[in-house]
Amino acid sequence: MSLTPPITLHNLSFEWPSGQRALTDLDGTFPSGLVGLTGRNGSGKSTLLKLIAGRLTPTSGSVEASAPIGYLPQMITLEKDATVAQLLGVDAVLTALKAIEAGSVEPADFDAVGDNWDVEARVEAELNRLGLGQVSLDRKVGSLSGGETMLLAVLGLRLAGHEITLLDEPTNNLDQPTRALLYDLVQSWKGTLIVVSHDLELLELMEHTVELHAGELRVFGGPYSAYLQQLDTEQQAAQQEAKTAQATLKVEKRQRVEAETKLARAKRKGRAEQLGGNMPRILANSLKQKAESNAGKMRSGLDGKVESAQAKVDAADKKVRTVEHINLDLPDPQLPAGKNVAIISSQTTQQIIQGPERVGLIGPNGSGKSTLLRQMISGDPTRSGLKGEIYLDRVGFLPQRLVGLDDQVSTMDNVAAVAPSASSGEIRNMLARLLLRGASADLPLGSLSGGERFRVYLSTLLLAEPPAQLLILDEPTNNLDIDSVRQLAEALQAYRGALLVVSHDQRFLEQLNLDYYLEISAQGTLTKSYPNPV
Repeated sequence: MSLTPPITLHNLSFEWPSGQRALTDLDGTFPSGLVGLTGRNGSGKSTLLKLIAGRLTPTSGSVEASAPIGYLPQMITLEKDATVAQLLGVDAVLTALKAIEAGSVEPADFDAVGDNWDVEARVEAELNRLGLGQVSLDRKVGSLSGGETMLLAVLGLRLAGHEITLLDEPTNNLDQPTRALLYDLVQSWKGTLIVVSHDLELLELMEHTVELHAGELRVFGGPYSAYLQQLDTEQQAAQQEAKTAQATLKVEKRQRVEAETKLARAKRKGRAEQLGGNMPRILANSLKQKAESNAGKMRSGLDGKVESAQAKVDAADKKVRTVEHINLDLPDPQLPAGKNVAIISSQTTQQIIQGPERVGLIGPNGSGKSTLLRQMISGDPTRSGLKGEIYLDRVGFLPQRLVGLDDQVSTMDNVAAVAPSASSGEIRNMLARLLLRGASADLPLGSLSGGERFRVYLSTLLLAEPPAQLLILDEPTNNLDIDSVRQLAEALQAYRGALLVVSHDQRFLEQLNLDYYLEISAQGTLTKSYPNPV
């Protein structure tokens, strides 16, 4: 077995065209096997994966890979016009096979096929194993659910057999059964797999955890829980070190003040003795100079101790991590309790949402949840028996695929376009409460991380004038780090309008204090159920 690390970073730096630095002089290696890459939103995880995959070019430094790399980007579900065959990475092989079957003797076709003469049979077997045997290879990605798209993309990389594979948030949009299928794929993965995810169960399958924090890369042995345990131990020690350093600094400052007081008293006493006695002037001046010299040395020594203590405080404080919080003050949309908000119906059942009810829309991948939400917003009919109608004009919709804003212009300009009466200061204040500060607000939307991008879309809903009386959120926790998911739930708990949420993140749903669930089955039936009491 080779001891060469699969990925090595040499002074890696990347700067966006705007001048914003994403990574600076990053050094480090990734171990072999299953590796979870963790870090807060905006720390540069997705940018780092793009640099490793060759999708971005470093501003300086380099990435050294021991083998060819496969890569699943975070925004795979935006590629709606691709076919399933393209998503699986077998379209070129299938095209060449068809050409050969039709009589082609072109060397390029035989080169494209290589040893993959049984590719159709292997793909069919894998699709059946994942419960996707009904999916045609000619089908468009845009017609698939987000979960189906993601699972097929991961399967495509597995079929490709790369020695190194990078997955960016692979469990986005996956329901629990589909996640279980993905976990099976990961556990039997051949080669090195580097995963960015906020899915705790997936991170627990990892053999190593690599953290990107404060511009540094650090390797921890074991899965996410082991990383958290070690980090907690280190933070307890860092907090104690900071507390001790603060106490020492306080003592040194007090001693400095006490010494200065003693010096002042001695100076006054010496002056009084000189004025009241018969000491010769030359002797008095000599004693004065000696006293001042000794005082200067004492001050210098005490100042040095204070400066040294302050340096230790600063060094200790740097080791203590602080968690920034999303801080949202959501306006009251003034929604009466008995007002009809929306109706959702199947062929046999209908459910009316009234007043500020908080509803979770759940069901397996492909059952039509996102399609139903889009139909409710657009009013266009669906092919299934499910349909919905909204009775309000003031509705905020956060789509699963985060489309509708301009990736080429800044965050500020995107928000200003939907909130024309808001001042620049008001917009910046809102973005700051969503942890998008300073230069981040002026960067093109397309250059932001998935979590930052989500916050921009959310801000366009929260700055609506007048405020939305119904918020419809489709998989809002996609790409959010674990702290941000909890903070989003806390913010939405304070929202006093109606809430309709689609999410496969059960922890998030439990934190929202929902009134009830509407569950859509694979057959398109609609049932109502209530959350289990905590």
